[in-house]
Amino acid sequence: MLFSSITFLYYFLPPVLVLYFAPDLAERFLSGGKLHAARSGRPGMGKNVVLLLGSLIFYAWGEPRYVFLMGVSILSGYFFGLLLEKYRGGKAGRIFCLLSVGISLSFLLYFKYGNFFLENLGALTGHKLPLIQAALPIGISFYTFQIISYTLDVYRGERAEKNPVNLAAYISMFPQLIAGPIVRYAGIAGQMRERRHSWEEASAGVRRFVAGLAKKILLANQLGELCGAFRASAEKAVLFYWLYAIALALQIYFDFSGYSDMAIGLGKVLGFQFPENFNYPYISASITEFWRRWHITLGSWFRDYVYIPMGGNRVGKARWLFNIFVVWMLTGFWHGAAWNFIIWGLYFAVLLMAEKLWLLKYLKKSRVMSRLYVLFLVMVSFVIFNGENMPQAFSDIGGLFGAGGIPLVSAEALYYLRSFGILLICGAVGATPAAKGLLGRLFQKPAGRKILFVAEPVVLLALMAVMTAYLVDGSFNPFLYFRF
Repeated sequence: MLFSSITFLYYFLPPVLVLYFAPDLAERFLSGGKLHAARSGRPGMGKNVVLLLGSLIFYAWGEPRYVFLMGVSILSGYFFGLLLEKYRGGKAGRIFCLLSVGISLSFLLYFKYGNFFLENLGALTGHKLPLIQAALPIGISFYTFQIISYTLDVYRGERAEKNPVNLAAYISMFPQLIAGPIVRYAGIAGQMRERRHSWEEASAGVRRFVAGLAKKILLANQLGELCGAFRASAEKAVLFYWLYAIALALQIYFDFSGYSDMAIGLGKVLGFQFPENFNYPYISASITEFWRRWHITLGSWFRDYVYIPMGGNRVGKARWLFNIFVVWMLTGFWHGAAWNFIIWGLYFAVLLMAEKLWLLKYLKKSRVMSRLYVLFLVMVSFVIFNGENMPQAFSDIGGLFGAGGIPLVSAEALYYLRSFGILLICGAVGATPAAKGLLGRLFQKPAGRKILFVAEPVVLLALMAVMTAYLVDGSFNPFLYFRF
């Protein structure tokens, strides 16, 4: 089920929220509108049960047969968590830790990477091997990483969750189940047991959700149409390749950050504080900074559970570079079972090594040139990322520089530049903190606050009406990160 769908917005979410808040609403009614503070912070079993059941229905809507797989994964994480807490520090604890991580990874390796290994093994041996006839379970990369982080944290000293409903609700939680942000149980355990709700947090959550939905429907989806038109075109030109590269970079950003905004906003409505996942990465002045701003929770996961345990930068230079190489190869491979994802990860590994060894000091000399350097390299990276295979990716990169004797400009490229020019400009501005800064300055003034107080609900309702019209019309509505 997509967040950006009529089914989710109008048929799934309203009844789930009504059932979720029903105990609070009943208590307010019975107490004459007063809710005792002592009770207002306790979700109780009821809220977490509603959250769990709602999340399972959400997942089963598109993947009914894989709910059982998720259930097995959850039970595995739950029981291994109890065993790890009991035998922590001993040999048995290390064995249980390895078993827990191994079982979680085995599901991921089988469903996501099994055919990749079989195809490449067949290519090496010259024998065509039978492939696994199973679809990729949606969101398996995200919930597997959450289970692994939970069991590793328990092994390192965190408290195991004794209540299976709480842990199951955390792992299957529908706001961030499909595409993150990757939430660690250590950071949310207290909220699973006690969380407070307020109109201020709920309204902030609604604003964040609508903003994320607008990113998805009004920007990412429309930019995706330009990318689709480029791919279908038989009249390529250098200008068209650059329009594609720019549109693709913006589409991926608004698609993924929009989903993260919607997840964080829904979390606020439900009383949770999820970690931020994006921080205007396209204003970065280095690739190192870019990866501190892009998919923040994934980067921190690999840092804490792979890079630091391998020694991080507290080792010799050769081992340090090897650690970077491994982490970024795995980061690329996490995104998809294809060579272009691995090359994409290694591409960033090389850039990060170059920056850490000598390039950063030169980038600091010019903020303008350093930002152009980042934008260029990131656009090239997403051309690799989006290729169906490496030959296509290399062909697209060559097209950016006129390889194959293609013309600089074509009538079709000019047509799409005129058609999508304003959208590209809006996307470029929207990928910076300019609009947020303008609203912040407006909010600092009394008159500005009055304007925002009146205008905000009108704008939000208007946006919802426009986006609903797009969805009813059945407009182009992909979601890039479903495949991960």
